[in-house]
Amino acid sequence: MTPIRPFPESAREELAKPQLRANLARATGTIRAKRRVVVEEMPDWEELREAGRAIKARTLASLDEHLLVLERAVESAGGKVWWARDAAEANEAVAQIARSHGVGEIVKVKSLTTDELGLNDYLAGQGIEAVETDLAELILQLDGDWSSHILVPALHRNRHEIGELFRRTIEPEVGDEPAALAEAARIYLRKKFLAAGMGVSGANFLVAETGTAVVVESEGNGRMCTTLPPVLVTVAGIEKVLPRWQDLEVFLQLLPRSSTGERMNPYTSLWSGTRAGEGPQEFHLVLVDNGRTRVLADDVGRGALACIRCSACLNVCPVYERTGGHAYGSIYPGPIGAILTPQLLGIENAPTLPYASSLCGACYEVCPVKIDIPDILVHLRGRAVEAGLEPVSERVAMRGLARTFASRRSYESAQRLGRAALRLPPWARVGPLRSWSRARDLRLQPRTFRGWWRSR
Repeated sequence: MTPIRPFPESAREELAKPQLRANLARATGTIRAKRRVVVEEMPDWEELREAGRAIKARTLASLDEHLLVLERAVESAGGKVWWARDAAEANEAVAQIARSHGVGEIVKVKSLTTDELGLNDYLAGQGIEAVETDLAELILQLDGDWSSHILVPALHRNRHEIGELFRRTIEPEVGDEPAALAEAARIYLRKKFLAAGMGVSGANFLVAETGTAVVVESEGNGRMCTTLPPVLVTVAGIEKVLPRWQDLEVFLQLLPRSSTGERMNPYTSLWSGTRAGEGPQEFHLVLVDNGRTRVLADDVGRGALACIRCSACLNVCPVYERTGGHAYGSIYPGPIGAILTPQLLGIENAPTLPYASSLCGACYEVCPVKIDIPDILVHLRGRAVEAGLEPVSERVAMRGLARTFASRRSYESAQRLGRAALRLPPWARVGPLRSWSRARDLRLQPRTFRGWWRSR
Protein backbone atom coordinates (compact mmCIF):
# COMPACT_ATOMS: atom_id res chain seq x y z
CA MET A 1 0.00 0.00 0.00
CA THR A 2 1.36 3.41 -0.98
CA PRO A 3 1.88 5.81 1.96
CA ILE A 4 -0.04 9.07 1.69
CA ARG A 5 1.85 12.34 1.45
CA PRO A 6 2.92 13.84 4.81
CA PHE A 7 0.30 16.25 6.11
CA PRO A 8 2.72 19.17 6.77
CA GLU A 9 3.81 19.18 3.12
CA SER A 10 0.26 19.08 1.75
CA ALA A 11 -1.00 21.63 4.28
CA ARG A 12 1.75 24.07 3.34
CA GLU A 13 0.56 24.02 -0.29
CA GLU A 14 -3.12 24.42 0.62
CA LEU A 15 -2.40 27.33 2.97
CA ALA A 16 -1.02 29.25 -0.01
CA LYS A 17 -4.50 29.36 -1.63
CA PRO A 18 -6.44 32.40 -0.33
CA GLN A 19 -9.55 31.60 -2.41
CA LEU A 20 -9.69 28.14 -0.84
CA ARG A 21 -9.56 29.57 2.68
CA ALA A 22 -12.29 32.07 1.83
CA ASN A 23 -14.52 29.30 0.45
CA LEU A 24 -13.91 27.14 3.51
CA ALA A 25 -14.54 29.90 6.03
CA ARG A 26 -17.80 30.92 4.34
CA ALA A 27 -19.17 27.39 4.01
CA THR A 28 -18.19 26.01 7.41
CA GLY A 29 -19.36 29.19 9.14
CA THR A 30 -22.78 28.91 7.49
CA ILE A 31 -23.17 25.24 8.44
CA ARG A 32 -22.09 25.88 12.04
CA ALA A 33 -24.64 28.66 12.44
CA LYS A 34 -27.49 26.52 11.06
CA ARG A 35 -26.51 23.58 13.26
CA ARG A 36 -26.44 25.75 16.38
CA VAL A 37 -30.05 26.86 15.85
CA VAL A 38 -31.56 23.38 15.32
CA VAL A 39 -29.54 21.79 18.14
CA GLU A 40 -30.42 24.43 20.70
CA GLU A 41 -34.13 23.85 20.11
CA MET A 42 -33.76 20.20 21.22
CA PRO A 43 -34.15 19.93 25.01
CA ASP A 44 -32.98 16.30 24.94
CA TRP A 45 -29.99 16.77 22.60
CA GLU A 46 -27.44 15.42 25.08
CA GLU A 47 -29.67 12.44 25.81
CA LEU A 48 -29.91 11.74 22.08
CA ARG A 49 -26.12 11.92 21.76
CA GLU A 50 -25.72 9.46 24.61
CA ALA A 51 -28.31 7.13 23.06
CA GLY A 52 -26.47 7.24 19.74
CA ARG A 53 -23.15 6.52 21.44
CA ALA A 54 -24.61 3.60 23.38
CA ILE A 55 -26.24 2.00 20.34
CA LYS A 56 -23.02 2.23 18.34
CA ALA A 57 -20.92 0.85 21.20
CA ARG A 58 -23.23 -2.13 21.74
CA THR A 59 -23.37 -2.84 18.02
CA LEU A 60 -19.60 -2.80 17.55
CA ALA A 61 -19.18 -5.10 20.57
CA SER A 62 -21.11 -7.86 18.77
CA LEU A 63 -20.82 -6.74 15.15
CA ASP A 64 -20.38 -10.26 13.79
CA GLU A 65 -23.75 -11.35 15.14
CA HIS A 66 -25.59 -8.33 13.74
CA LEU A 67 -24.02 -8.80 10.30
CA LEU A 68 -25.29 -12.38 10.12
CA VAL A 69 -28.78 -11.21 11.11
CA LEU A 70 -28.55 -8.57 8.36
CA GLU A 71 -27.52 -11.16 5.77
CA ARG A 72 -30.48 -13.40 6.58
CA ALA A 73 -32.93 -10.49 6.47
CA VAL A 74 -31.64 -9.22 3.11
CA GLU A 75 -31.86 -12.69 1.57
CA SER A 76 -35.35 -13.23 3.00
CA ALA A 77 -36.44 -10.02 1.26
CA GLY A 78 -35.11 -11.23 -2.10
CA GLY A 79 -31.66 -9.62 -2.09
CA LYS A 80 -28.17 -11.09 -2.31
CA VAL A 81 -25.26 -10.34 0.04
CA TRP A 82 -21.62 -10.22 -1.08
CA TRP A 83 -18.78 -10.22 1.47
CA ALA A 84 -15.67 -8.26 0.49
CA ARG A 85 -12.48 -8.50 2.52
CA ASP A 86 -10.79 -5.65 0.67
CA ALA A 87 -11.17 -3.13 -2.16
CA ALA A 88 -10.25 -5.66 -4.83
CA GLU A 89 -13.04 -8.06 -3.83
CA ALA A 90 -15.62 -5.29 -3.47
CA ASN A 91 -14.82 -3.74 -6.84
CA GLU A 92 -14.85 -7.09 -8.61
CA ALA A 93 -18.23 -7.93 -7.07
CA VAL A 94 -19.79 -4.76 -8.51
CA ALA A 95 -18.10 -5.32 -11.89
CA GLN A 96 -19.28 -8.94 -11.98
CA ILE A 97 -22.89 -7.90 -11.39
CA ALA A 98 -22.64 -5.27 -14.14
CA ARG A 99 -21.06 -7.70 -16.62
CA SER A 100 -23.71 -10.34 -15.93
CA HIS A 101 -26.36 -7.88 -17.13
CA GLY A 102 -24.38 -6.42 -20.01
CA VAL A 103 -24.34 -3.01 -18.33
CA GLY A 104 -21.95 -0.44 -19.80
CA GLU A 105 -23.01 2.59 -17.74
CA ILE A 106 -24.10 2.88 -14.12
CA VAL A 107 -25.37 5.77 -12.01
CA LYS A 108 -24.07 6.30 -8.47
CA VAL A 109 -25.09 8.16 -5.35
CA LYS A 110 -23.86 8.53 -1.74
CA SER A 111 -20.63 6.90 -2.79
CA LEU A 112 -18.04 7.82 -0.14
CA THR A 113 -17.25 4.15 0.50
CA THR A 114 -16.83 3.49 -3.23
CA ASP A 115 -14.43 6.44 -3.35
CA GLU A 116 -12.42 4.71 -0.62
CA LEU A 117 -12.35 1.58 -2.79
CA GLY A 118 -11.46 3.35 -6.05
CA LEU A 119 -14.51 1.76 -7.71
CA ASN A 120 -14.88 4.24 -10.57
CA ASP A 121 -11.35 3.68 -11.83
CA TYR A 122 -11.73 -0.07 -11.54
CA LEU A 123 -14.98 -0.06 -13.53
CA ALA A 124 -13.43 2.18 -16.18
CA GLY A 125 -10.73 -0.44 -16.63
CA GLN A 126 -13.53 -2.97 -17.23
CA GLY A 127 -15.15 -0.76 -19.88
CA ILE A 128 -17.97 0.36 -17.56
CA GLU A 129 -18.66 4.08 -17.07
CA ALA A 130 -19.76 5.23 -13.61
CA VAL A 131 -21.65 8.54 -13.47
CA GLU A 132 -21.82 10.42 -10.17
CA THR A 133 -25.30 11.88 -9.66
CA ASP A 134 -24.83 13.84 -6.43
CA LEU A 135 -24.33 17.42 -7.66
CA ALA A 136 -21.08 17.99 -5.77
CA GLU A 137 -19.69 14.59 -6.80
CA LEU A 138 -20.64 15.32 -10.42
CA ILE A 139 -18.74 18.61 -10.28
CA LEU A 140 -15.63 16.84 -9.06
CA GLN A 141 -15.95 14.04 -11.60
CA LEU A 142 -16.30 16.45 -14.53
CA ASP A 143 -13.08 18.18 -13.51
CA GLY A 144 -11.09 15.12 -12.46
CA ASP A 145 -11.01 16.48 -8.90
CA TRP A 146 -11.67 14.68 -5.63
CA SER A 147 -13.62 15.28 -2.43
CA SER A 148 -12.47 17.77 0.19
CA HIS A 149 -15.42 17.41 2.61
CA ILE A 150 -17.47 14.41 3.73
CA LEU A 151 -20.85 16.11 3.36
CA VAL A 152 -20.12 18.82 0.78
CA PRO A 153 -17.43 17.25 -1.42
CA ALA A 154 -17.02 20.36 -3.60
CA LEU A 155 -16.83 22.74 -0.64
CA HIS A 156 -13.57 24.15 -2.00
CA ARG A 157 -15.30 25.39 -5.18
CA ASN A 158 -17.41 28.54 -5.55
CA ARG A 159 -20.20 29.10 -8.07
CA HIS A 160 -18.04 31.00 -10.52
CA GLU A 161 -15.58 28.11 -10.70
CA ILE A 162 -18.46 25.65 -11.13
CA GLY A 163 -20.04 27.79 -13.85
CA GLU A 164 -16.79 27.83 -15.81
CA LEU A 165 -16.53 24.05 -15.45
CA PHE A 166 -20.11 23.43 -16.64
CA ARG A 167 -19.62 25.67 -19.68
CA ARG A 168 -16.56 23.63 -20.53
CA THR A 169 -18.22 20.23 -20.12
CA ILE A 170 -22.02 19.93 -20.17
CA GLU A 171 -23.72 23.26 -21.05
CA PRO A 172 -21.85 26.00 -22.98
CA GLU A 173 -24.51 28.67 -22.30
CA VAL A 174 -25.06 28.27 -18.55
CA GLY A 175 -24.44 31.20 -16.21
CA ASP A 176 -23.04 31.28 -12.67
CA GLU A 177 -26.36 31.50 -10.82
CA PRO A 178 -26.98 28.52 -8.51
CA ALA A 179 -30.44 27.85 -9.95
CA ALA A 180 -29.09 27.79 -13.50
CA LEU A 181 -26.24 25.48 -12.52
CA ALA A 182 -28.63 23.10 -10.76
CA GLU A 183 -30.94 23.05 -13.80
CA ALA A 184 -28.05 22.27 -16.15
CA ALA A 185 -27.01 19.36 -13.94
CA ARG A 186 -30.61 18.17 -13.69
CA ILE A 187 -31.06 18.03 -17.47
CA TYR A 188 -27.73 16.25 -17.92
CA LEU A 189 -28.43 13.68 -15.22
CA ARG A 190 -32.04 12.95 -16.16
CA LYS A 191 -30.85 11.33 -19.40
CA LYS A 192 -28.34 9.26 -17.46
CA PHE A 193 -30.97 8.02 -15.00
CA LEU A 194 -33.32 6.91 -17.77
CA ALA A 195 -30.60 5.08 -19.72
CA ALA A 196 -28.67 3.39 -16.89
CA GLY A 197 -29.00 -0.36 -16.52
CA MET A 198 -27.69 -0.39 -12.97
CA GLY A 199 -27.55 1.87 -9.94
CA VAL A 200 -24.89 1.86 -7.23
CA SER A 201 -25.49 3.49 -3.86
CA GLY A 202 -23.82 3.79 -0.53
CA ALA A 203 -25.78 3.62 2.71
CA ASN A 204 -26.03 5.82 5.76
CA PHE A 205 -27.38 2.91 7.78
CA LEU A 206 -28.19 -0.79 7.38
CA VAL A 207 -30.89 -2.20 9.67
CA ALA A 208 -30.11 -5.80 10.58
CA GLU A 209 -33.59 -6.60 11.89
CA THR A 210 -35.32 -5.86 8.56
CA GLY A 211 -32.52 -6.02 5.99
CA THR A 212 -33.14 -2.35 5.15
CA ALA A 213 -30.68 0.05 3.53
CA VAL A 214 -31.10 3.76 4.33
CA VAL A 215 -29.90 6.78 2.36
CA VAL A 216 -30.52 10.38 3.40
CA GLU A 217 -29.86 13.23 0.97
CA SER A 218 -30.88 16.73 -0.01
CA GLU A 219 -31.32 16.63 -3.79
CA GLY A 220 -33.52 13.65 -4.73
CA ASN A 221 -30.93 12.22 -7.09
CA GLY A 222 -30.45 9.33 -4.73
CA ARG A 223 -34.08 8.33 -5.06
CA MET A 224 -33.78 8.39 -8.85
CA CYS A 225 -30.68 6.23 -8.63
CA THR A 226 -32.24 3.66 -6.31
CA THR A 227 -35.60 3.30 -8.06
CA LEU A 228 -35.19 3.69 -11.85
CA PRO A 229 -32.44 1.19 -12.84
CA PRO A 230 -33.56 -2.47 -12.94
CA VAL A 231 -30.53 -3.54 -10.85
CA LEU A 232 -29.44 -1.87 -7.61
CA VAL A 233 -26.16 -2.50 -5.79
CA THR A 234 -25.51 -0.99 -2.36
CA VAL A 235 -21.87 -0.86 -1.24
CA ALA A 236 -21.40 -0.23 2.48
CA GLY A 237 -18.84 -0.68 5.22
CA ILE A 238 -19.66 -3.32 7.82
CA GLU A 239 -19.79 -0.63 10.51
CA LYS A 240 -22.97 0.90 9.02
CA VAL A 241 -25.22 -1.75 10.57
CA LEU A 242 -27.78 -0.95 13.28
CA PRO A 243 -29.47 -3.81 15.14
CA ARG A 244 -33.09 -2.63 15.23
CA TRP A 245 -35.52 -0.61 13.15
CA GLN A 246 -36.25 1.48 16.25
CA ASP A 247 -32.61 2.62 16.35
CA LEU A 248 -33.28 4.81 13.32
CA GLU A 249 -35.44 7.01 15.54
CA VAL A 250 -32.27 8.24 17.26
CA PHE A 251 -30.00 8.60 14.24
CA LEU A 252 -32.53 10.28 11.96
CA GLN A 253 -32.68 13.06 14.55
CA LEU A 254 -28.93 13.28 15.14
CA LEU A 255 -27.69 13.12 11.55
CA PRO A 256 -29.54 15.96 9.77
CA ARG A 257 -29.02 18.43 12.61
CA SER A 258 -25.33 17.63 12.84
CA SER A 259 -24.63 17.56 9.11
CA THR A 260 -26.73 20.12 7.22
CA GLY A 261 -28.30 21.96 10.15
CA GLU A 262 -31.77 20.69 9.19
CA ARG A 263 -34.48 19.16 11.35
CA MET A 264 -35.05 16.45 8.77
CA ASN A 265 -33.35 15.48 5.53
CA PRO A 266 -35.41 16.44 2.47
CA TYR A 267 -35.14 12.89 1.11
CA THR A 268 -34.95 9.78 3.26
CA SER A 269 -35.01 6.58 1.19
CA LEU A 270 -35.34 3.10 2.68
CA TRP A 271 -35.50 -0.20 0.81
CA SER A 272 -35.56 -3.86 1.76
CA GLY A 273 -34.85 -6.42 -0.96
CA THR A 274 -37.06 -6.41 -4.06
CA ARG A 275 -40.74 -6.32 -4.95
CA ALA A 276 -42.28 -7.54 -8.18
CA GLY A 277 -43.30 -4.75 -10.54
CA GLU A 278 -41.92 -1.99 -8.34
CA GLY A 279 -38.43 -0.51 -8.32
CA PRO A 280 -35.30 -2.55 -9.08
CA GLN A 281 -35.92 -6.22 -9.69
CA GLU A 282 -32.50 -7.20 -8.35
CA PHE A 283 -30.86 -5.98 -5.16
CA HIS A 284 -27.27 -6.73 -4.15
CA LEU A 285 -25.60 -5.66 -0.90
CA VAL A 286 -21.80 -5.59 -0.89
CA LEU A 287 -20.49 -5.55 2.70
CA VAL A 288 -16.97 -4.16 2.85
CA ASP A 289 -14.29 -4.82 5.45
CA ASN A 290 -11.18 -3.20 3.92
CA GLY A 291 -9.37 -2.80 7.22
CA ARG A 292 -12.37 -2.33 9.48
CA THR A 293 -11.90 -5.53 11.47
CA ARG A 294 -8.35 -4.37 12.19
CA VAL A 295 -9.78 -1.12 13.57
CA LEU A 296 -12.36 -3.08 15.56
CA ALA A 297 -9.58 -5.03 17.29
CA ASP A 298 -8.18 -1.84 18.85
CA ASP A 299 -10.11 -1.11 22.05
CA VAL A 300 -9.40 2.63 21.77
CA GLY A 301 -9.25 3.12 18.01
CA ARG A 302 -12.51 1.26 17.34
CA GLY A 303 -14.41 4.39 18.39
CA ALA A 304 -13.73 5.76 14.91
CA LEU A 305 -16.09 3.13 13.47
CA ALA A 306 -19.03 4.75 15.30
CA CYS A 307 -18.86 7.69 12.87
CA ILE A 308 -22.12 8.42 11.01
CA ARG A 309 -20.35 10.68 8.47
CA CYS A 310 -22.11 13.89 9.52
CA SER A 311 -18.95 16.06 9.10
CA ALA A 312 -19.71 18.18 12.18
CA CYS A 313 -16.12 17.69 13.35
CA LEU A 314 -14.77 19.16 10.09
CA ASN A 315 -16.91 22.26 10.39
CA VAL A 316 -15.50 23.22 13.80
CA CYS A 317 -11.89 22.15 13.29
CA PRO A 318 -9.45 25.11 13.10
CA VAL A 319 -6.95 22.98 11.18
CA TYR A 320 -9.45 21.82 8.55
CA GLU A 321 -10.86 25.33 8.11
CA ARG A 322 -7.45 26.59 7.03
CA THR A 323 -6.10 23.67 5.02
CA GLY A 324 -9.20 22.09 3.52
CA GLY A 325 -9.68 18.40 2.89
CA HIS A 326 -7.07 17.70 0.22
CA ALA A 327 -4.23 18.24 2.69
CA TYR A 328 -5.24 15.03 4.47
CA GLY A 329 -4.50 12.91 1.39
CA SER A 330 -7.61 10.78 1.96
CA ILE A 331 -11.28 10.84 1.06
CA TYR A 332 -11.87 11.00 4.83
CA PRO A 333 -10.58 14.47 5.79
CA GLY A 334 -10.66 16.50 8.97
CA PRO A 335 -10.57 15.13 12.53
CA ILE A 336 -12.42 11.91 11.69
CA GLY A 337 -10.05 11.29 8.79
CA ALA A 338 -7.07 11.88 11.07
CA ILE A 339 -8.16 8.92 13.23
CA LEU A 340 -9.82 6.68 10.61
CA THR A 341 -7.36 6.78 7.71
CA PRO A 342 -4.25 5.75 9.71
CA GLN A 343 -6.18 2.76 11.03
CA LEU A 344 -7.65 1.65 7.70
CA LEU A 345 -4.35 2.04 5.85
CA GLY A 346 -2.03 1.19 8.74
CA ILE A 347 -0.21 3.79 10.85
CA GLU A 348 2.95 3.26 8.79
CA ASN A 349 1.14 4.59 5.70
CA ALA A 350 -0.27 7.73 7.33
CA PRO A 351 1.93 8.52 10.36
CA THR A 352 1.50 12.31 10.22
CA LEU A 353 -2.32 12.45 10.24
CA PRO A 354 -2.72 11.95 14.02
CA TYR A 355 -0.64 15.13 14.38
CA ALA A 356 -2.97 17.15 12.11
CA SER A 357 -4.82 18.53 15.14
CA SER A 358 -4.42 21.09 17.89
CA LEU A 359 -6.27 18.74 20.32
CA CYS A 360 -8.63 21.61 21.17
CA GLY A 361 -11.50 19.15 21.69
CA ALA A 362 -14.11 21.00 19.59
CA CYS A 363 -14.61 17.87 17.46
CA TYR A 364 -15.63 15.81 20.49
CA GLU A 365 -18.02 18.51 21.70
CA VAL A 366 -20.03 18.46 18.44
CA CYS A 367 -19.84 14.76 17.56
CA PRO A 368 -23.43 13.43 17.62
CA VAL A 369 -22.28 9.99 18.80
CA LYS A 370 -19.65 11.33 21.22
CA ILE A 371 -16.54 9.88 19.57
CA ASP A 372 -13.61 10.99 21.71
CA ILE A 373 -11.49 12.05 18.75
CA PRO A 374 -8.76 13.78 20.83
CA ASP A 375 -8.27 10.64 22.90
CA ILE A 376 -7.91 8.48 19.78
CA LEU A 377 -5.53 11.02 18.23
CA VAL A 378 -3.25 10.78 21.27
CA HIS A 379 -3.54 6.99 21.17
CA LEU A 380 -2.49 6.91 17.51
CA ARG A 381 0.38 9.31 18.19
CA GLY A 382 1.54 6.80 20.77
CA ARG A 383 1.43 4.04 18.18
CA ALA A 384 3.40 6.21 15.77
CA VAL A 385 6.04 6.80 18.45
CA GLU A 386 6.24 3.09 19.25
CA ALA A 387 6.86 2.41 15.57
CA GLY A 388 9.46 5.18 15.35
CA LEU A 389 7.27 7.17 12.94
CA GLU A 390 6.70 10.40 14.88
CA PRO A 391 7.87 13.69 13.28
CA VAL A 392 11.61 14.26 13.71
CA SER A 393 10.96 17.67 15.29
CA GLU A 394 8.79 16.09 17.99
CA ARG A 395 11.32 13.34 18.67
CA VAL A 396 14.09 15.91 19.17
CA ALA A 397 11.87 18.15 21.30
CA MET A 398 10.64 15.34 23.54
CA ARG A 399 14.15 14.03 24.14
CA GLY A 400 15.28 17.54 25.00
CA LEU A 401 12.39 17.97 27.41
CA ALA A 402 13.11 14.62 29.02
CA ARG A 403 16.68 15.67 29.74
CA THR A 404 15.52 19.06 30.99
CA PHE A 405 12.86 17.61 33.33
CA ALA A 406 15.27 15.01 34.69
CA SER A 407 17.31 17.65 36.51
CA ARG A 408 16.02 20.41 38.83
CA ARG A 409 18.87 22.69 37.82
CA SER A 410 18.20 22.17 34.09
CA TYR A 411 14.47 22.70 34.61
CA GLU A 412 14.92 25.99 36.46
CA SER A 413 17.46 27.21 33.90
CA ALA A 414 14.98 26.43 31.12
CA GLN A 415 12.30 28.39 32.97
CA ARG A 416 14.54 31.45 33.18
CA LEU A 417 15.54 31.20 29.51
CA GLY A 418 11.92 30.76 28.46
CA ARG A 419 10.79 33.83 30.36
CA ALA A 420 13.59 35.86 28.87
CA ALA A 421 12.77 34.71 25.35
CA LEU A 422 9.06 35.46 25.70
CA ARG A 423 9.85 39.01 26.83
CA LEU A 424 11.48 39.66 23.47
CA PRO A 425 9.38 41.45 20.84
CA PRO A 426 8.07 39.09 18.08
CA TRP A 427 10.55 40.35 15.48
CA ALA A 428 13.49 39.48 17.75
CA ARG A 429 12.47 35.88 18.39
CA VAL A 430 14.35 33.19 16.48
CA GLY A 431 13.95 29.52 15.59
CA PRO A 432 10.85 27.49 16.50
CA LEU A 433 9.82 30.03 19.14
CA ARG A 434 9.21 32.64 16.46
CA SER A 435 6.75 30.59 14.39
CA TRP A 436 5.15 29.00 17.46
CA SER A 437 4.45 32.33 19.17
CA ARG A 438 3.11 33.97 16.02
CA ALA A 439 -0.30 32.42 16.68
CA ARG A 440 -0.07 31.81 20.43
CA ASP A 441 0.30 33.88 23.54
CA LEU A 442 1.93 31.96 26.39
CA ARG A 443 1.33 33.91 29.58
CA LEU A 444 3.77 33.12 32.41
CA GLN A 445 3.47 34.35 35.96
CA PRO A 446 6.19 36.87 36.92
CA ARG A 447 7.37 34.52 39.67
CA THR A 448 7.71 30.74 39.73
CA PHE A 449 6.39 28.60 42.56
CA ARG A 450 9.91 27.46 43.38
CA GLY A 451 11.11 31.07 43.61
CA TRP A 452 8.17 31.97 45.84
CA TRP A 453 8.87 28.94 48.08
CA ARG A 454 12.52 29.89 48.54
CA SER A 455 11.57 33.41 49.56
CA ARG A 456 9.37 32.02 52.34
